[in-house]
Amino acid sequence: MSLFVLSDTHLALHDSGKSMEVFGARWQNYIARIEKNWRAVVSPEDTVIIAGDVSWAMTLEETQKDFSFLQALPGTKLLGKGNHDFWWNTASKMNRYFAEHDFTSLRILYNNAYVIDQFIVCGTRGWFIDPSLQKTVGTVDYDKIVNRELIRLRMSLDAACTLKTGEHEKNEILPFLHFPPVWGDFRCNEFITLLNEYGIKRCFFGHIHTALGVPSRIQESGIQFILTAADHLDFTPLPIF
Repeated sequence: MSLFVLSDTHLALHDSGKSMEVFGARWQNYIARIEKNWRAVVSPEDTVIIAGDVSWAMTLEETQKDFSFLQALPGTKLLGKGNHDFWWNTASKMNRYFAEHDFTSLRILYNNAYVIDQFIVCGTRGWFIDPSLQKTVGTVDYDKIVNRELIRLRMSLDAACTLKTGEHEKNEILPFLHFPPVWGDFRCNEFITLLNEYGIKRCFFGHIHTALGVPSRIQESGIQFILTAADHLDFTPLPIF
């Protein structure tokens, strides 16, 4: 059993008209490349985390072709929420939708946690607290959003700590966010402080596209932040050791 991560798949098999191929040659045939590379490295007993921006679908019903694509790939898939996952709904509705369509390999990773081999994985969306790094419409209460996302991150970490007992006491807790707590000159000190409170040493994030030549790993305040956006990983799930 192995653990992988691949964020920002931006699936568009439901014909949303939003294929990522408009962003240049780097994204050409990206869905076919994801399938080919995924099958080359992931086995049925493995788990792959998709940390947000899973599908361009606008509603849960529109995800059927995209989720059928994921279902057909080997391994269990833990789906996180990104800023473009407008199809996202309540956990009960999503789990019911998975069951109705026989998407038996899909799970939600959001304000919860799972034991995966020698790890305990948890996650939420996160948020850029710097308004200059967001392209939003209208007035946004950043403090309110950050406080809400901090609550969700704490819920995720608490869920992980609940599982860190008995035979899993030595398992490393790995948080998966969509937005990066650290990027360039930006530091989300509230998120970093909370991660340090729980003794986190590695945190994975996506969201950053078409960033050529950027470091894959950022060291900040004793934590290693790891970029997992699909185009940065050449559309190949990244193994976590």
